[in-house]
Amino acid sequence: MRQVSWVDRGQSVSFEKAEDGPRPACVGVARLGSLQTSGTVFTIWLQLRGSAWVESKEGKFRLRQREWIAFEKESRPLIQAGRDGLCVGVALDADALRMLGALDCSVFTGRGRMSLAEARLALRLWRDAQEPGSTIHQLRPLLLHLASLQREMSGSLQRCPGRSRIRKRQVFGRMQRARMYLEGNSHRVVRIGELAELTNFSSWYLSKTFQSLYEESPQSLSARLRLERAAMLLRDTDMMIGEVASASGFDNCCSFARAFRARFGTSATRYRELPESLTPDSAKPKNVSRKTIKAAQS
Repeated sequence: MRQVSWVDRGQSVSFEKAEDGPRPACVGVARLGSLQTSGTVFTIWLQLRGSAWVESKEGKFRLRQREWIAFEKESRPLIQAGRDGLCVGVALDADALRMLGALDCSVFTGRGRMSLAEARLALRLWRDAQEPGSTIHQLRPLLLHLASLQREMSGSLQRCPGRSRIRKRQVFGRMQRARMYLEGNSHRVVRIGELAELTNFSSWYLSKTFQSLYEESPQSLSARLRLERAAMLLRDTDMMIGEVASASGFDNCCSFARAFRARFGTSATRYRELPESLTPDSAKPKNVSRKTIKAAQS
């Protein structure tokens, strides 16, 4: 198995140019380093310190400390570590994925958070997997741990249409990629047709299955993500209200103001003035009304 590949202090590396071809590998990106993965490996990334930016076919994402993110082969994510960032990952080829399948486990496109204990265990297993002379089988404990980070997805997987477990996994993997596409494009309105093309499903089947899995329609999730992005920009930047609206995919300030108030119960200006501990960020997806969705889509 290829040993750990470090990209550090502003270095830039591309897996596409690897002479020996992609194999299961432990990789790390730190301190402004960047790594472009190939289209032949499934990758999982764990942010252990600081932050990082990730660009893929699903869009652009920001990874914060103790967050993880996973991508399909064709996503080809580009990882750019922050100034103090440390992001470690695992690149899985077909052999590694087959080994995981033999253990009756799967990993899917998606993102989530780790507890401190989970992050520490992941780092230890990651280090063990790239010890000198290690084989693909040394990767097994790490793969099982990474699969356990996605345990909350098991309920959605069981609700997927399909007569066999393999078919359910295929459908769920595509739905997860559609969800990631919405998250990676929270700066604009995403049309159902784009998601249908991404997943190779009809718009009707996509909408029906998405609603069944996540108890939220693609349009509702898109509206919520855009408004949450706006709230983040209000908290973390000095952008004017109109600039925040534009950066969140709204054509005019009036539609943004209506949608923001419907979502958070206060104006954007007032929201910015509130202490962070009092900002109403905990509204649940199911509470997003049709009025909010229509305002966000206008």
